[in-house]
Amino acid sequence: MTVIWTQDGIVDNDPWTSERTEDAPKLLPLAEALEHAQDNAPFGVVLQPADDVRTLAPILDRVAIVALTFPAFSDGRAFSQGMLLRERLGYQGEMRAIGTVLLDQVPLMLRTGFDSFEVDHAPTIKRLVEKRLPGIDLHYQPAGDQTNAGPGYSWRRTAILNG
Repeated sequence: MTVIWTQDGIVDNDPWTSERTEDAPKLLPLAEALEHAQDNAPFGVVLQPADDVRTLAPILDRVAIVALTFPAFSDGRAFSQGMLLRERLGYQGEMRAIGTVLLDQVPLMLRTGFDSFEVDHAPTIKRLVEKRLPGIDLHYQPAGDQTNAGPGYSWRRTAILNG
């Protein structure tokens, strides 16, 4: 069973499914999204870990949702893609984590700016439904969710980004 989860809970009848149906809005691979960017129909983009998010810059204002793929627990490239989308490209639309989404990563994904999560791991679904997320007590870097940083070295990164 696969569910879509947000901080508001499980989403019923999510229009952005991986399966394409005739009446559902399209969630397209990067190359196909670039080709259909002039269409009037709403569309979303699925990015693979090796895709360059900067390629989306010219059409980002027309993209309703960006789904970033986590192919394995140990592959964190989508975290970097998410931060680039939020911080450098100023993307304000929905950002979804798909693929291998496990409970331990969800708080970090939220801090990176993810809004929704496609989850098929039963223990993770159970904990999300129960709203039992693991916490992050200290933050050493700024984040996409604008959580207050704890004591640490966040000034270094902020100075580099703003300097």
